[in-house]
Amino acid sequence: MPNPHVLVLRAPGTNCDAETAFAFEQCGATADRVHLFRVLESPDLLKSAQILCIPGGFSYGDDVGAGVIFGLELKTRLRDALIEFVDSGKLVLGICNGFQVLMRSGLLPGGTAALKTAGPVDATLAWNANGRYTDRWVRLVVGETNSVFLRGMTAFDVPIAHGEGRIAVRSPEVLQGWHDRGQIALRYARPGANETTDELLPEPINPNGSIANIAALSDPTGRVLGLMPHPERHLFATQHPQWTRRALGARSGGGCSTLVAPDAEGEGLPLFRNAVEFFSR
Repeated sequence: MPNPHVLVLRAPGTNCDAETAFAFEQCGATADRVHLFRVLESPDLLKSAQILCIPGGFSYGDDVGAGVIFGLELKTRLRDALIEFVDSGKLVLGICNGFQVLMRSGLLPGGTAALKTAGPVDATLAWNANGRYTDRWVRLVVGETNSVFLRGMTAFDVPIAHGEGRIAVRSPEVLQGWHDRGQIALRYARPGANETTDELLPEPINPNGSIANIAALSDPTGRVLGLMPHPERHLFATQHPQWTRRALGARSGGGCSTLVAPDAEGEGLPLFRNAVEFFSR
């Protein structure tokens, strides 16, 4: 089929749409940044895309809570179009504020089944445990997940930047259900580690105090993913704060150090490539 078309949905206050569209384009997709108001006027715009992405930022200024207004617009005015989009086999990605939007809309964590029934809220993204906006690099480990976006990925470093990213659940049974259905997509881990634990890791390893160190959730189908970290901010190896030390660490025996090319791939790029390649399988 032709290259997948990505609709990067922005709202007043969104500020990561350009680099997110660029990430998809680097992987061979076509990407259009479209304002929410246009889609509210013409929901059929969703039919032209194979991937819907809600990028990071501060939609509506986070005035009544992060992602609340944007999520309510999806839930009340685009609910049927969103259900049709996901149930037709397409992909949805929410990054940082986009994850908050998907949670507020009801699409995550339960998927379209939850959106159709509008049942009780089992989980939320609450204020960081430290009570403040936190901006730093973190280590992520891929969980036992069927997420389309994370195929072939094990662990990687990306930055986070948010004030409301702590995943909290209504009961322990909710967390167990996520485990059973493979919905825990990414978890925070110690620097350099390729494994993690359900035991709460301290700050700054787990920067927001999220239960079971969860950084990302998928829906039961694996085709909807929401994550708090920003993979679009690590598209090139030189964006990592330790890229020079990593280059020195690659020194071959007795020879010169291996330099990192300015366009060498970053660890966040495979997530976008997986989404694009899903439609060529």
